[in-house]
Amino acid sequence: MSANLNGKVAAITGAASGIGLECARTLLAAGARVVLIDRAADKLQRLCAELGPNAMPLVIDLTEPRSVAQMLPGILEQAGQLDIFHANAGAYVGGDFAAGDPDQWDRMLNLNINAVFRSVHAVLPHMIERKTGDIIVTSSVAGVVPVVGEPIYTASKHAMQAFVHTLRRQVKQHGIRVGAVQPGPVVTALLSDWPKEKLEAALAAGDLMEPTEVAEAVLFMLTRSRKVTIRDLVILPQSNDL
Repeated sequence: MSANLNGKVAAITGAASGIGLECARTLLAAGARVVLIDRAADKLQRLCAELGPNAMPLVIDLTEPRSVAQMLPGILEQAGQLDIFHANAGAYVGGDFAAGDPDQWDRMLNLNINAVFRSVHAVLPHMIERKTGDIIVTSSVAGVVPVVGEPIYTASKHAMQAFVHTLRRQVKQHGIRVGAVQPGPVVTALLSDWPKEKLEAALAAGDLMEPTEVAEAVLFMLTRSRKVTIRDLVILPQSNDL
């Protein structure tokens, strides 16, 4: 199966770093034009200048409904169409539930759940009208395996799995595919609170993956025959025993 995405337009949220940025690089290399969506305006401009003319910045704050409402118009103004929407942006809060901060939970849940709902809702009419499209959600292995050390994060990703499974059934009649990529631990900004020694030890032991490996999996999902939907794709470090 060819990994060619020539003529396709993709939009990726949380694209200024981590998995989102590596997915942007991978889809650009496969021939797509990519709209990088993030709220970090200066960083987006700098990255798109480095990535070339097929990379287009779009500043959107996914936690602000008025900003999300401008997302599809901004994509169409720059690229004219939308074939692939990757709802990638997310946040992480782990730790003991009894000692947790409910305000932190609210911020994470808003980004991990509500922002995904709103952003997919914003682009879906365009895909329905065109009778084609791909929606990818960055979920987590925590969406299928309850991770004891991160109950609220796990709950948010279980919500994403329920969303993907039900939305897929609703929109398949319009030629739209919906799938979730579910990585295990990945070296991203979500691990910024890890001590340096812990991070280095995990990398050395093969307990963490690189964002590029997730991006390659996303490209695999997008380049299957239109007769096939990769509904869930779990990717784990080889040493992981989940």
